[in-house]
Amino acid sequence: MPTLADLPIPLDFAPMEAKLADDLPVDPGWRFEPKWDGFRCLAFRAGGEVELRAKSGKPLDRYFPDMVAALKALPVERFVVDGELTISVNGELSFDALQMRLHPAESRVRKLAAATPATLVLFDCLADAKGHSLAAAPLTERRAALEALFARFKDREHVRLSSVTEDLKTARGWLAQTGAALDGVVAKRLDGPYLSGERAMLKIKRMRTADCVVGGFRHERDSRLVGSLLLGLYDEAGKLNHVGFTSTITDAERPALTKRLEELAGGSGFTGAAPGGPSRWSDGHSAEWTPLKPELVAEVRYDHVTGDRFRHGTKFLRWRPDKAPWQCTLGQLRSEAAPERLLATLSRV
Repeated sequence: MPTLADLPIPLDFAPMEAKLADDLPVDPGWRFEPKWDGFRCLAFRAGGEVELRAKSGKPLDRYFPDMVAALKALPVERFVVDGELTISVNGELSFDALQMRLHPAESRVRKLAAATPATLVLFDCLADAKGHSLAAAPLTERRAALEALFARFKDREHVRLSSVTEDLKTARGWLAQTGAALDGVVAKRLDGPYLSGERAMLKIKRMRTADCVVGGFRHERDSRLVGSLLLGLYDEAGKLNHVGFTSTITDAERPALTKRLEELAGGSGFTGAAPGGPSRWSDGHSAEWTPLKPELVAEVRYDHVTGDRFRHGTKFLRWRPDKAPWQCTLGQLRSEAAPERLLATLSRV
C-alpha cells in the first residue's frame, strides 16, 4: 500500500501563489477561475494516509477531521490536489466558521466538524492516481488530470470541482459577483507549469466603496496620536455595528485628526457588535479603543466582505459631511447572490 513518503510531491511543497493585478488580462493564452473565499489547502492521499497543508505549510488535519475522513473514503488511493476549504452555514460561505475550527480542543473541533462540515473546492492537480508528478506539466494537462480524478471521486458532498473559462466575458461576470462567496478571479497561463512558492498567477479583485460611521478609534502603539479609525454601519434595528477599520492616515494628518476625534470621545460608540480583543493570531497590538459620538462619516474602499464585515483593512478616501450617519447602513455590504448558490453554480456537484 502506498504511503505519503512515496508521493512525488513532498508535504512541505509550497503552493503556487498569485500577484495582484488591476484588471483581467486580455491577451490570449489565459484561463480564468473563481477565487473562492476559504482556506487554501494542498491535500495529499496515499493509501490510508491523508495530509492537509495550509498555504503557510502548517498541517490542517486536526482542524478538519471531516475532510480527512472524506478523502480517505474516496475510491482513489493516490493523489495530490490543490484547492480551497470552505464551510457553508445557512446558505452562506462562512470564513468565521473556518476560523472557529482553529481551536486547541479536539472535542470542540469534532463538534464543529459534525455541525458544519467542510467542502474542498478543487482547482489543480499535482500528482495523479498513478503517482506521477504533474508540477512541470502545463495547466491544460493538469486540468485534464484533475477532471479525470474528480470523475472517479463520486463524492459531490465534500469535494467539488471549480469552474474554469477562457472567455473574458464570463470571467468579468464572475468578477462582478465577488464580495461574498468569491474573493475575485484568478488568471493562469494555459501553458504554465505549477511553480511552487512563486507568484506565477494573477488575482484580480473588484474594489468597491462604502460610507461608514466612525464609531471609535485606536491610538498608534506607544503614541497618543490616532492609529486607526473603527468603522460602523447601522442595522435594521438602528444599532451601530463594527464592520472594520482603516489605518491609511498620513503622518501629517494625525495631529489634527487626533484632536478632532478627542473632541468626540465619550459617545455611545458601537451600540451593536463592538470591536473585540486581539485574536491569538494577532501581533499583540492593544485592544483598547476610544468610543466616539457617531457624527463623522468616512468613505472607504474595500475588496471583500464576510459576515457583514470587511475582511481586510480598508483605504480611507474622503470625509462625507454631506451624509447623515443614520444613512450609513449594512445594506451597502449585502451580497446580491447567495454564496452557496453561487458555489453550486460555479462548481461541479
